[in-house]
Amino acid sequence: MTSLYRGNFALAGIALLALAGCATTPQQTYSELADQSLEQTFSWQGAQNNAVEAMQLTDLMNIPELNDLIVQALDSNPGVQQTLLALKMAYAQRTSTTSDSKPSVTAGFDAYKEDGSDTTFSPDVTVSWEMDIWKRLADNSSAAAKDIASSAASLQSARDTLAADIMRAWLQIAYQQQVVEIQSARLKVLDANESIILEQYRAGLGDLDDLDTARTSSATARSSLASYSEELASSKRDLTLLVGLLGQDLNLNIGSEFPEVMTPLASLPEQDLARRPDLQSAYLDIEAEDYRAKAAYKDMLPSLSLSASVTDSNTSLVESLFTDPVWSLLGSLSAPVFNAGSLKASAEIAELTAENAYWAYQETLLTAVYEVEEALGQENSLALQQQHLEDALKNAQSSFQHYQENYREGLVDISDLISSQTSLFDAQAQLAQAKFNRLYNRISLGLALGLGV
Repeated sequence: MTSLYRGNFALAGIALLALAGCATTPQQTYSELADQSLEQTFSWQGAQNNAVEAMQLTDLMNIPELNDLIVQALDSNPGVQQTLLALKMAYAQRTSTTSDSKPSVTAGFDAYKEDGSDTTFSPDVTVSWEMDIWKRLADNSSAAAKDIASSAASLQSARDTLAADIMRAWLQIAYQQQVVEIQSARLKVLDANESIILEQYRAGLGDLDDLDTARTSSATARSSLASYSEELASSKRDLTLLVGLLGQDLNLNIGSEFPEVMTPLASLPEQDLARRPDLQSAYLDIEAEDYRAKAAYKDMLPSLSLSASVTDSNTSLVESLFTDPVWSLLGSLSAPVFNAGSLKASAEIAELTAENAYWAYQETLLTAVYEVEEALGQENSLALQQQHLEDALKNAQSSFQHYQENYREGLVDISDLISSQTSLFDAQAQLAQAKFNRLYNRISLGLALGLGV
């Protein structure tokens, strides 16, 4: 009767502890809050199902040599390789975490001998297992699984960003080659003008100030050409750095003509932002911290563990190991009683960490929306700029031809012709800059929309 009373009392104590533990469980997870805030923008879960139908980032510039370069960079870029190692460490961490929910076996063996007596052998084998009655170990395992998924998304983000950087570097090299060509043509014309002015001055038809001005313009153009040439060389070095082959010549055939770059989208559909791996990673981080917060609260609940051990002592090694071993089974129920608030503080820290992950996700979401809207706005603005500069170039070409004809007929001075030439070269440079900015922005828009490799 007494033993039955004690058993009922113990069960009642466990029930009270369980109820107390449930009362300290978080009422709402921050992943649920993230879902609610996301629904105010678009349906994220539905978006994931449609994401696989979208085109890749490399489709924007379908250049085989560029695609091969991106593949090479994904294998040799140090930053991507470090992110890959982080993913591998997350897998290893999950293995370590999930092993806590499985039985563990420890074995020992002693041999003892005194003078005048036989050697005594004492093997010891213990099997222990913590029963996951509150799913605490399962929560830790789920958190580790979310860490793996988050690391995988981070790896994808690093790969996508690297591909976009290489594509933009390709455009940068093409643009700077155009700048060098325009500046070289400008310098050639300035040298020719300087020769004409020098001949006129020697013939007594020109002014010394005109000659000084022409020489100043030529020297300035040479300085600019040297600067542009170095910028082109620097861009090529930057590309080799992105590929992960610094100090090696890639032997790339990048022409000065801009390649065709598709426009990713002309609007902001619901399914696009959800494909962004940085947004996915931030959301998975919330889920991981939610699981850890649950596990931290469950640390304050009772735990039940079972252990079985076998010990024997015999003067025969074979008999001590294989002859009628005696197993003992032990069940252990323990619950924290007093720890100076350490477990409660750990649970609060875990919940605050989950809240911090939620706000980090909110920041990522706001940044994603901003980047897409900014890139879309730039696309419209740069399209107008390019159109106006194309008109300006046509007018500059027409004006130059007009001044050239008038100069041959002696109707205008050489200074007027030089001014029209300068306007023509400036218009060419401005149009090249506008085209580059527009194509560069399209790569940024594709990356902002979540297009990847």
